[in-house]
Amino acid sequence: MKRVYAREEYCVGCRLCEVHCVVAHSRYKDIVKAFKKDNHRPLPRIFVEENRPVSFALQCRHCEEAHCTKACITGAMQKDPVTGVVICDESRCVGCWTCILACPFGAIARDERGKKVASKCDLCSGSGDIPACVKNCPNEALVFVESNPEPKVV
Repeated sequence: MKRVYAREEYCVGCRLCEVHCVVAHSRYKDIVKAFKKDNHRPLPRIFVEENRPVSFALQCRHCEEAHCTKACITGAMQKDPVTGVVICDESRCVGCWTCILACPFGAIARDERGKKVASKCDLCSGSGDIPACVKNCPNEALVFVESNPEPKVV
């Protein structure tokens, strides 16, 4: 399965990955309209962590053994058996946040605007081959490559 990896040596903390993530998940799919006209603008599903001089983008790892899916009390957090992508079915999410507590990477956020739901990277499912954050990173600090199996988190 392909995953997004951050290369901190190239990240300058510009947050364009966050901007383009919002646009990709917005109703309008246009940068100006997404930020100026969308009353229900989505949260970015990638987060830039900074402690100068180091910065890097953090997003869901789509773990083989996804703790968030096991912790989800409604089954809203699911792993697609074909693609391996872990998604949150917002129509089933009740905002209990157990997925946030279970994620060892801190890659799930609370979206408390409107219906309280979990928000996480979905690799821009259904919108092309390359996630928006990777496609629009000016320094190629994000790469979308085939992954090696990750070590098991206990």
